[in-house]
Amino acid sequence: MALLLLKLVLTPVFIGGASLAARRWGPAFGGWIISLPLTSGPVALFLALDRGSAFASAAAEASLAGCIAISAYGLIYARTAGRYGWPGALAAGLVGWLLAALAIQPMLHWPVPALFALVALVIIAAVKLMPARGSAAAAATWSRWDVPLRMAVATSVVIGVTAAAPTLGTGTSGLLAMLPIMGTILAVFAHRAGGASDGVAVQRGILSGLFGTAAFLAVVAGSIERIGVAGSFGIALVTVVAIQTVVLLVLRARSSADAGGLPRPVDSPIRPTLS
Repeated sequence: MALLLLKLVLTPVFIGGASLAARRWGPAFGGWIISLPLTSGPVALFLALDRGSAFASAAAEASLAGCIAISAYGLIYARTAGRYGWPGALAAGLVGWLLAALAIQPMLHWPVPALFALVALVIIAAVKLMPARGSAAAAATWSRWDVPLRMAVATSVVIGVTAAAPTLGTGTSGLLAMLPIMGTILAVFAHRAGGASDGVAVQRGILSGLFGTAAFLAVVAGSIERIGVAGSFGIALVTVVAIQTVVLLVLRARSSADAGGLPRPVDSPIRPTLS
């Protein structure tokens, strides 16, 4: 019961905070926050507590490989957003995620350092291939239901994956933890409200922040069996905070004059609707 309560509290708090930050600082910053291990991290933690360190290590390694699928999804969404709108971009991105998830199956048992190196190269390539930033969009109009929806979906994913983990196995559990659900919700809401440039900005933020998540998962996968849950997650948290801070500083320096910059307060307040 205590573990279930932790799942019900921890995940929605993370997702709610990320969603409100996206409202305050813009879609790219929201994507950067969503790229944090807000789902894969809790899944790995709960699997360690439920199933043991060996199970959690294998699942975290699968989630690390899943960063490749996330990169494919974000790049394909961004490259198709302007031409096909959010429905076409979403469909193309999800197909890309599925094909990439199938392609990385042989990599799920690679040594963690080699897998992390490959993931880092894929993320770098995806960031380089992202389309140019679009023009500034009007201030977004958000529904009052979007944040509760994101919190409910994320919590359902964490509870569902951890509950089904004994049946699904480590590989499938780890990959399902990397389903681009939160990125999809954030990108589609931003795309519908502010246009393709905002949807692309979300994906750019996700890809830029994915380095920290990959490092977090690599630390957990490579160390949890040797130093235990507390030590492994402690080091992983320090690692992801350090990397994400550096990435954020770089993004701020590069985007000081850009409409999708990170992070910059939205001058005009966001107006909730009744939809």
